[in-house]
Amino acid sequence: LPPEILRKRELKWLDMMENWEKWMSKRFKKVKDRCRKGIPSSIRPRAWQYLCGSKFMLDHNRGRYDHYLSLPGDPKCLDDIQKDLDRQFPQHEMFKNKDGYGQEDLFFVLKAYSIHRPEEGYCQAQAPLAALLLMHMPAEQAFWCLVSLCDKYLPGYYSPGLEAVQLDGEVLYGLIKRTYPPIYKLLKKQRVEPIMYMTEWFMCVYTRSLPWSSVLRIWDVFFCEGVKILFRVALVLFKVALGSSEKIAECPSFYETMEKLRNIPASELEEDVIMRELTKLSITEREMEREHQKQLAK
Repeated sequence: LPPEILRKRELKWLDMMENWEKWMSKRFKKVKDRCRKGIPSSIRPRAWQYLCGSKFMLDHNRGRYDHYLSLPGDPKCLDDIQKDLDRQFPQHEMFKNKDGYGQEDLFFVLKAYSIHRPEEGYCQAQAPLAALLLMHMPAEQAFWCLVSLCDKYLPGYYSPGLEAVQLDGEVLYGLIKRTYPPIYKLLKKQRVEPIMYMTEWFMCVYTRSLPWSSVLRIWDVFFCEGVKILFRVALVLFKVALGSSEKIAECPSFYETMEKLRNIPASELEEDVIMRELTKLSITEREMEREHQKQLAK
């Protein structure tokens, strides 16, 4: 982006954050448009905290994070967290060293969450989320952002039984049936279950599945519009991977279909492509809600 346009966008965001409640209640559509255009990177950490409400949670819970860190925690959870630390973005400057500040903060944030929600404890898929947040903000802010993500945006996703994820897998299946019937037929015929490919997409909010610039753009809109964005991105990935009769013809069996879904060319996953396809999708919020109710009733 040309610097003058970027500067203009930064100023617009700064103005919005000065009067946040008013913008969210009276001009939410404008906020949504600005998130879809991409939040300027200098503003992103603060904007995410405003969008998800973690800024206000932190303001009302001063000292809670440090209190959690002073508690012993569940030894099994802490052991699991410790094992996962060096698997998160090992190429990234922050996380590549065992005793580096990134891994230490990651341990603290995940430990604090496991104490905050003892009934959920720790789930592996939370680690890349916490790591991405730590790349953008200090540990205490990242913790409250993670709380908002897990409790408000994706409730039940990280519980031991994964019921919420399984339900959303079925909802996604139903949406594919409505939007891309030929793809649905292929998946059904080859018994490709939703849980086989969408678990990592949804639980890790695409951090492990897309180019980095696309991940950040998706998080911008996800923080604004919520879980429906995960479904919309998934539908775009299906369209890109299997959205033509030629591509479907290249998938005679389960194996080829899974390969297609797992190895979409990076050029087709660039931020502009993904964002363009996202806005072109014909599926409405009402249709998503209807599909959700249908699955709940089963």
